[in-house]
Amino acid sequence: MKTSIAQVALLVAILMAATAHAADEPDTWVLRGAKVYVAPEGTPIADGIVVIRGDKILAVGDRRSVNIPAGARASACDDGGVVAAGFQNSHVHFIGDVWNDAGRQPAGDLSRLLTAMLTRYGYSTVVDTASDRDNTLAMRARIERSEVRGPRILTVGLPLFPPKGIPIYLEHFPREFLERMPQPATAEGAVNVVRENLDAGADGTKLFVVTPQAGGLRRMGAEVARAAADETHRRGKLVMAHPTDIDGVRAALAAGVDILAHTTLGVEAPWPEELQRQAIKQGMSVIPTLKLLGHELDKEKVPPEVTRRLVAASVAHVRAFVAAGGQVLFGTDAGYMSDFDPTEEYVLMARAGLTPMQILASLTTAPAARWNEAGRRGRVAAGLDADLVVLEADPAADPANFAKVRCTISRGRTVYPAPGKE
Repeated sequence: MKTSIAQVALLVAILMAATAHAADEPDTWVLRGAKVYVAPEGTPIADGIVVIRGDKILAVGDRRSVNIPAGARASACDDGGVVAAGFQNSHVHFIGDVWNDAGRQPAGDLSRLLTAMLTRYGYSTVVDTASDRDNTLAMRARIERSEVRGPRILTVGLPLFPPKGIPIYLEHFPREFLERMPQPATAEGAVNVVRENLDAGADGTKLFVVTPQAGGLRRMGAEVARAAADETHRRGKLVMAHPTDIDGVRAALAAGVDILAHTTLGVEAPWPEELQRQAIKQGMSVIPTLKLLGHELDKEKVPPEVTRRLVAASVAHVRAFVAAGGQVLFGTDAGYMSDFDPTEEYVLMARAGLTPMQILASLTTAPAARWNEAGRRGRVAAGLDADLVVLEADPAADPANFAKVRCTISRGRTVYPAPGKE
């Protein structure tokens, strides 16, 4: 039987439509784990399976209870690891020459930088707590287009400093970069800075309420800090603050700050009980960044016995805050600190009395809730974003195992496969 030109054309059209439909179908794949931590407060699933379709979790359960869709592919990361929700590092920076011109850097180079600093340690989401805003937003856009392999980025963009208040530890950065840092002297000026920053695409505001100077400390005016925080909250965003000392914590509380970017590192005196109670009552979260203190003191060649004493004091601050019911968010100051390995941070948090599941909460459910995204991420559950981490060993046995990452998955995409897991 002869086939007409019209029949051939119809057949080609049908095949093309079928191919296009198949291309539109989201990828479905399976991740298996010797143990799956569905949430810090939940019962782990032994011999668990997570089914991922597109950028969402389709199903989770033990091997006997989950129906694996026909055609679902297996992940190279699923040979006996420990699975949990993807981690959030709540304190990073994209500063320094390596990040310059992130909108046009070769995609492979930028992906390697993001791997070295972030995704190899399980971070599917990070919070940039001050950087060249427009440069960071350009990089974020490339990640969202899947042009660059990296974590989801939340950013506070350009931070606010007191007038003439750039801290001494930033003085080594190029003058043109530092001159872009807002230093509003009035409440009106602060509101204008916040509006411009958020309109450009920032996700929150960062206040340096106290900054060390060569001749002492410089403090942000209370009315300036309050105006900046009020405008940020009016826009439905969060406010972070760098406190430096106990009076800085008081200033942050008076302004209505949501998150302290550090505890009072290097301050030996404990937080007064009334201050701690107020912080917890107001729902203020704390990012300890405990490893940072030793890093900074080592740079200044402080005697080891002094460093140990000061680090112990900061550990004690966190222990008291957690014991009183305060919320801790995990963060390392990676990007400012050049040593990216978070193992010591996990060890110090455990020394501060956090259990492995409290540390897991600081990496997952707590930051998701803090950023008003608990309905989207932070747990391993059907319908949530496919943000996952696969660990080589169980962190319940040793908190240092949180740093032993096999694979990191952000919105259904493997953004870090360990060698051999590609």
